[in-house]
Amino acid sequence: MLSPSLVAPQAWSHWLLAVTLNAVLISLAQRLPLLTRAGWVHAGILGSLLWGCLGLRGWLAVVIYLALGSLVTRLGFRTKQARGLAEARGGLRGPENVWGSAATGALLAGAAALAPAAAPLLLVGFAASFAAKLADTFGSEIGKRWGRHTLLITTLRPVPPGTEGAISLEGTAASLAGSALMAALMLALGLLAGSGAWLLVTLVGLAATLIESLIGASFQQRWGWLSNELVNGLQTAIGALLAMAFS
Repeated sequence: MLSPSLVAPQAWSHWLLAVTLNAVLISLAQRLPLLTRAGWVHAGILGSLLWGCLGLRGWLAVVIYLALGSLVTRLGFRTKQARGLAEARGGLRGPENVWGSAATGALLAGAAALAPAAAPLLLVGFAASFAAKLADTFGSEIGKRWGRHTLLITTLRPVPPGTEGAISLEGTAASLAGSALMAALMLALGLLAGSGAWLLVTLVGLAATLIESLIGASFQQRWGWLSNELVNGLQTAIGALLAMAFS
């Protein structure tokens, strides 16, 4: 069972500690090649919200998510760069990436803190949102580098790696691994309760990634306003809603 103190409303002193610690940690971490300068500022805001709402465990979950996502982005980076498939800015994430990945989780963390009675369900959605995003990152980065046969999800016709809506066997397997890893992390931190919740979040993370590929193939190229960051936000929301619906 989840500890009641994990999501209980917190005193102002707790929030002051959250802001202070995150400000100090962000100032020390800015030399790491993970985020742009603005990205670090927004990561500090996100970290303060998560620490304030869920405490150390919620904060750790997202810090480790960021580390894992950045690490997999670096795998085969030179090859992806030579092919024109690497992330912009040398793989550094900006504010739009921070909130595209974490806005759903941040909203659910806040809801869990305000409504502790509903926290177990809301935290399933919280875990699923980050499992879905890590699944997407693993699948995209590994698929672009090592996917041997890349197909468009809507037609199953061969397309170049990096095409919106493209999938591969290697990328899909990586998505499943990323989702399972993030769900296991949430379970180890006490944000999920039981192997059943781990399995649900793992499968939902993969499903949300495949749905995101469908959105990319069907709409993203036609609708210019549908940016990658907005699609990421939709994907995490879909993952959270599916997990809570089947929980």
